Amino acid sequence: MTLPRALAAIAVAALLAPAAALADYYPPPSSNPGTAKPRSGSVATLKVCKQRTCRYHSIQAAVNAARSGDKILVADGAYREGVKVNGHGKDGLRLIGHPSRPTKAFINATGKQNGIIVNGADRVKIDGFATKGYKANGFFVVNANGYTINHVVAQGPGGYGVFAFNSLGGTMKNSEAYYNNDSGFYIGQTPPQTRPKRSIVDNVVAWGNVLGWSGTNMRYVTIKNSDFYNNGLGIVPNTLTSEKFPPPEDNVISGNRVFWNNFNYFRAAPFKLRPGATGDEVPYPVGTGILLYGSRNTRVENNEIFGNYLVGFGEVPAVLFDKSKCTATVACQGDPTVLQGNQVKGNKLGLGGADLNGRDLLYDGSGSGNCFEGNTLMSPTVPADGKTFVACGQTPPEDSAALQEGLTWAIDSTTDHEKYWLRHPHKSIRGIKPLEHYRK
Repeated sequence: MTLPRALAAIAVAALLAPAAALADYYPPPSSNPGTAKPRSGSVATLKVCKQRTCRYHSIQAAVNAARSGDKILVADGAYREGVKVNGHGKDGLRLIGHPSRPTKAFINATGKQNGIIVNGADRVKIDGFATKGYKANGFFVVNANGYTINHVVAQGPGGYGVFAFNSLGGTMKNSEAYYNNDSGFYIGQTPPQTRPKRSIVDNVVAWGNVLGWSGTNMRYVTIKNSDFYNNGLGIVPNTLTSEKFPPPEDNVISGNRVFWNNFNYFRAAPFKLRPGATGDEVPYPVGTGILLYGSRNTRVENNEIFGNYLVGFGEVPAVLFDKSKCTATVACQGDPTVLQGNQVKGNKLGLGGADLNGRDLLYDGSGSGNCFEGNTLMSPTVPADGKTFVACGQTPPEDSAALQEGLTWAIDSTTDHEKYWLRHPHKSIRGIKPLEHYRK
């Protein structure tokens, strides 16, 4: 099938560019997250519970009373609220629920934009909470210099489960996110830094989302030791003008399991589909493990990628990125459209033949310094002759037909999102069932 160039460009943008984050729910971003000095002197412990024995009966009441560095201990129970932690006066605040069983400290955020939002407060720690019913985000950190989100569960059905935006460094770990109509976990609009502070994502689980991980213009992020399965797509860093500082760069995706991302949420889903999340005309390529849509200096290494019916790993240039928008407002970092310096090494695709991807790899050879070494392949690649998958230090030929094939998968499947899947039997995994078609 021959595609007109304009149609191909339009299609790839709608297909591959995950939605901008929920801009209507953003606080105004700072030009750069600020820094405040740690509080001196003693800190207090504030207790929240439903009984008379506690001074505070809502989490928000305790947050309002707390000063920087204080600890808030939240007893088991259901708290119907959306918690707001605002400003440097709350720097270093520690919100502690039930770390070993987060669902015991439950925030019913029905009708609220967020379960917990931290805006302009540095080094806040959130540990041991679950939330559900939020419209926008389960746990949201914005304009912060450092944060820790640990032992949380974001149950949807909002846009994002755990989300950090316009922030410097931080940690997301030991957490779960599911049934979100954009992504389970998200880091976006990371300001460029001379001495980068890395964000560490460790031992998280994302399933049942449109995307397991999305990161528009994310930078200095390490995603490791985590599971992304039963989403529409597994992990998708991406380049857009809807947020500042494109493209994504200096990221590491290492030691994860990315499997069974074949959730056809178009048939039925536990959330309402958002046009911005799915594309009105051309959908995301459901059935994809890891996809880089415009990235620089990203390492994808030592992951297990299997059972994704369309493709295990792919990288494509940001073909429809409008360079005319690279103004001071968007603050592009060089040419955001090209793939540059991405290394794909030591990944095991297809689980040794026990759980195959539809195709293992997709790459059109464009950009510079992109390479593939030591990957174990079990399924076909695009291009089929593998000429674009060269070792580091070599220059691959460009193959426009490879990109065109990827576009064809989407353009020809706007009514049948499974048309180009290559199904294979799954190897059973204890405690997990494949999710392709949602049923209540």
